[in-house]
Parts: sequence; structure tokens; C-alpha cells
Amino acid sequence: MNREESKVATFAVILAAAGKSTRFQSKGAEILGTGPQKKPFMDLKGRAVWTRSAEIFSNREDVKQLIITVAEEDIEWFKQKFRPNLAFMDIEIVPGGKERADSVQNALARVKADIDYVAIHDAARPLITDKWVGELFTAVEKSDAVIPAIRISSTLKRVGKDRRIQETVDRTDLWAAQTPQVFKRQLLLDAYAQAGEMQPTDEAQLIENMGYPVTIVEGSPLNQKITTAADFRMAEALLNALPKPKGIRALHPFADEEPRGIL
Repeated sequence: MNREESKVATFAVILAAAGKSTRFQSKGAEILGTGPQKKPFMDLKGRAVWTRSAEIFSNREDVKQLIITVAEEDIEWFKQKFRPNLAFMDIEIVPGGKERADSVQNALARVKADIDYVAIHDAARPLITDKWVGELFTAVEKSDAVIPAIRISSTLKRVGKDRRIQETVDRTDLWAAQTPQVFKRQLLLDAYAQAGEMQPTDEAQLIENMGYPVTIVEGSPLNQKITTAADFRMAEALLNALPKPKGIRALHPFADEEPRGIL
């Protein structure tokens, strides 16, 4: 086996946490009984949402760089609020931009040149497991661009502004995209360089725009993004259903003790 074949792939992970959480904050106080809060920073059964996302990656030996994007106006507060967590992590904080893609591009510019692959994960998607991450990391070494997704099983309706149904949409071959989305570093850099004024809703869209194939790895319905306060309540209920392999350490000194999930 030559040196190239024996090289272990290295990964950088970008956690996107710079959003405004507009939909979450509009109903959060009403449903959760709290004041306005951004969803990645909410306490989810003893740990902040973003730390539950971060700890999966921080515990992996193949992840050599961990970056989180935070809105510029929140950075000092973030450092103070999560000082105990940050003390246990080698994580770089990067100011977010106006749009999600701008934030990710800011972080991508800080990824080290010797990193092979970059994973982008929604910090508000805390129901992630090491097993799922491992499957994506293995797959990307074969195809350079992979995302997790789940098949659409519900009947889809296209609805007008008047809330009346216009048509039923054929769901054949439709999948709902998730994160982490993982790409060869140079491929992602090239995609952003060619994006122009495009504002994609995910990184895969940039790769598609180049005409480069993106491979689907079947994800899990449990890997939900917290967008609304109702989603937050669902995440609370689903936490104990996640498989929790031994050896994953929580990233602050007073972590909650939770029972093992269903394998």
C-alpha cells in the first residue's frame, strides 16, 4: 500500500448557528413559556442544543477542525454564556454573515488547507449520532459530495396564497435533505467561487449548480431540525430514543446523565 492509499481522511466541521431563528422566536414564548431565544442556544434537557450537535463531531478522531458560526452581535455573549463548554472544546468561533450561505463561506475560508473534506451541519439539528456521521464520512470518500436525506412519504399539495390547494405534487423520487452535508474541500471552495449572487438553501444546491453529482445517503427521521417551538418539544421527547454508544463524552463538566437509547 502506497502513502496515498494509507492516508487517513481528515474532516473539518462547520456548525451553522448564526441564523435569526425568526420562526422559532415568534412562537417560542407562547409554547415554551420563555422570552425570545435563538434555537441553537436553548437548553435541551440539560445541555444547549448546539453542544449536543458539536459533541458528536468533537469526539471523532478524524475531525481535525471544528468551527461554529455565530451572529457577530452574539459572539461576546456566546463566549461568556458557554465558557465551561468552550473550555472543553477546541472550537473556533467565526462571525456569521447576512445569509446562511454567507456564514458558511466565512467559516470555509478558515478551514485549513490540509483538510480533505468539509461537513456543514445545522447547529439546531441536535438529534445526530456518531453512526450516521460515520456512514456519511465513509460515503464521501467514494463520491466527493454526499448528503443525508429521507424519502417523502406524505402526500404533497401545492397551495396558493389563499391557502387553497392548486395541485397534488407527485412525491415519486422526492427526498427531504438533512445535514451534515459533506464535500471534498476543494469542490466546496469551487462551488462557492462560482455561486455569484445565488443564495442556496443548502450547500448541495451549490454543487448541483456546478453540474457535479451529489449522492444521497439515507438518513433518519429522528435527525430533525428545530425550526419551531413545537419542534423543540419533539426533540425533547426523541432524545432518549437515540442510540448513545459508550465513549461519547459530554462537552461540559456538569453534563446530564441520560439512559441509553434504543439501539
